[in-house]
This record gives sequence, C-alpha cells and structure tokens, in this order.
Amino acid sequence: MSLIIKNGRVLNPPTGTDAICDIKIDGNRISAVEAGIVPVFSDEVIDAKGCFVFPGLIDLHVHFRDPGQTAKEDIESGSRAAAHGGFTTVVAMPNTKPVADNTDVIDYVHDKAKKVGLTRVLQVGSITKDMAGKELSDIEGMAKAGIPALSEDGKSVMDSGLYRKAMKLAKEYKLPVLAHCEDINLVEGGVMNAGAKASTLGEKGITNAVENVIEARDAMLAQETGARLHLCHCSTAESYDIIKESKAQGVDISGEVCPHHFTLTEEDIVAGDGNYKMNPPIRTKEDRAKLLQGLAEGVFEVISTDHAPHTAEEKAKGFGSPFGIVGLETSAALTYTELVMKGVITPFTMAAYMSSNPARVLGREDIGDLSVGKAADVTIFDPNAEYDIDANEFVGKSKNMPYQGRHVHGRVLYTIFGGEIVYKY
Repeated sequence: MSLIIKNGRVLNPPTGTDAICDIKIDGNRISAVEAGIVPVFSDEVIDAKGCFVFPGLIDLHVHFRDPGQTAKEDIESGSRAAAHGGFTTVVAMPNTKPVADNTDVIDYVHDKAKKVGLTRVLQVGSITKDMAGKELSDIEGMAKAGIPALSEDGKSVMDSGLYRKAMKLAKEYKLPVLAHCEDINLVEGGVMNAGAKASTLGEKGITNAVENVIEARDAMLAQETGARLHLCHCSTAESYDIIKESKAQGVDISGEVCPHHFTLTEEDIVAGDGNYKMNPPIRTKEDRAKLLQGLAEGVFEVISTDHAPHTAEEKAKGFGSPFGIVGLETSAALTYTELVMKGVITPFTMAAYMSSNPARVLGREDIGDLSVGKAADVTIFDPNAEYDIDANEFVGKSKNMPYQGRHVHGRVLYTIFGGEIVYKY
C-alpha cells in the first residue's frame, strides 16, 4: 500500500519546487513527485488541497529533559509535542542530567527515541565534560555514536583555548558547533533585557553585549579553525551585523531566530509572569526590527524553537523562575502569522528556514527534501485555519509559554515521519 498526498502546494527548496502536485510514498521513502498521480484501490490518499506540503520540519534546538528532569518533558512527550507541531526531526541539547557528554547518554536517547517512533531525535554532545568548561568531552567517541553536532547550550565555553581545540575536532569529525553565546562574566544576575522595562520593574538587566561578545569571538574562532558555526537563538541587532560580516569574510556561519524573539519585545512583558523569562531575553523594538530584516534578507537562515519545558510550579516564581518557554507546538503558526502573512518571508522561505536549511546546517542530505528517494518526512500545513493558542491543547508535559489566547493563522494537519502518519488533526 502506498500513501499518496494529492493536490497540495508542494514547497521544496532543494529543488526549487513551488507547485500544485502530488507526492507518492512507498515504505519510508518518497517514490514520486508529480502532477496527476492516480491511486489504486489499496492506496491511502490524503487530499491536501489548499494546504502547504513542506518537507518534514526540523528543529535545531530543543530540550527534552531526558534523562534527569522527566517531570518537565521526556523523549516520549517531547516527541508527541514535536509531531503535533509538524516536526519530524529535532536536535536535543546536551544539558540533561547526567550531561550528554558520553556515548552511554547518546545511545540512551537515540534508542529511546527509536522505540517511541514519532520523530527523529538527534542528541547533541556537550563540548566539555559535565558542561563544566574544564576538560573536553569524548568528542571522537560521541561522533562515532552518531551525534549530529557539538554544543554547550545553556552556557558558553569561556576558556577560548579549550573552545578552539573543540572547534578543531568539530572540523575533523564534520560536526557543526551550535553556539549558545553568553559571556557569564557580564550577566551579573540579569533576568530580562537591560532596558526601560527592567528599570520599571526593578529587575536586573542583561545587556546585548552579553550575547554579542561571544558571538564575535566564536565567529573569529570558526574563521581560524574552519569549523561550521551555527549561532543559536540570536536576539540582538548586533547579531545581524556579526553574521553578515562573517559571511562576507567566508566564515562557515549561520544563525537562527526563535519565534519569541521575532514576535515579542520587552514591552510585552507582564510583571511577575515567569513565562516571559527566557535566555537570551526578549529585547527592544529596535532589536526585533533587525531580526526581521535579517530573516527577510536571509542573513538568518533558520527558525528554531529553543523548546525549554518547565513545570507550572517553577514558572510560578515569576522572574525568579528558570529561563525558557516551550515552542514546538506554536512555532509553525507563529511563523506563518508573523512572518509570512506580514510579508517578511514567503511560504517557500518558511519551508527553507524550518526544514531544508536546518538539514543543511547538520550536513544531512536525506532529510529536509521532498525529492524522490529521500526520507518520507512530510508536514501538511493549512494556512487558512484560524484559532487562539491554548496551552490546554498541548500534548507535551509542560505549558510554559506567553502566547495563551493569541490569535494565529495556520495549523499542522498531518505529520508524516518515515512514511507513517504520526499526527493527524
């Protein structure tokens, strides 16, 4: 039995395809992409008329809290959230407990994800042991175990000499470095953007330099070592300039923007609401405008969520709560509503930023592509749907996000992973 997707607007950046056509899936591979595919009696047919058909969405930046903090999220609940949001591949950061700095943890996550079977979970390896910044992790062993990338996400490696050694190894093993850019010596207890809102609320601020100093350092080290560098959750106006200038100098660099940074500013913060606490923080209108400009121009090439689940009890502590919000189940709708409908990017570019470009950052040619012979990972998205975001409808364990009741357009109708329908609205 084949699965045939009929009449959808197929958006496939690797081939430049933006056309109404059909897709045929046999087993776990795409077997045909053309107009007028005629199903036989035994075939399963999805009518995608009026919908976008994307390569399965790929999120380069999630926290599944497994092992160690599974009250917040685990592989199974995170995979359900990913499928609900249209994601067929997610890249899990290493700040688990214990840290993903060895092959045992890498194998645990990969094996558990395969048993769940709802999305492809790729576990990143930490740059240093226990993310302590003192000694490199077993990068060779983790590379052989199948890590997609290296990262110290949640913090930066402050020892530049050690970090350069890691970048050289990343280059050797063809692993991108996913960089959380934060100079810990400049944070000084900050909990939100250092601006007018922090002053009004009497909270300590986080300046743009906290992020920008490390972005600039990392770009210079990537240029020196030849490593592939991807800057996570860019939030400042200056990050636009750093990436644009680095690209002009031939650095192998890319950057991501999260929906909370292109939809919100510090003016949106509700006093005492921990759902507005994230790191890096939501910043000023001027910063947001530069992020939007970078997305429009392709300076920023990836949209990721930084999906960071926390319990309701933790987030009830206001700006004394942990940093982070969930994002897998709202990302596609927020991107369509705030970027596509407002003319910042096109639906085709949305497919690139949320699927094919992340695949390219990872060096993966088998995913993020709806071509014949590629993995049968497909997201069917209805741009005509309208609704209000409701955390009570989320399938992940945690609900911490600042979008409750926000009106959006666009809904994931089907998520197809490896030829199997893993989510249907």
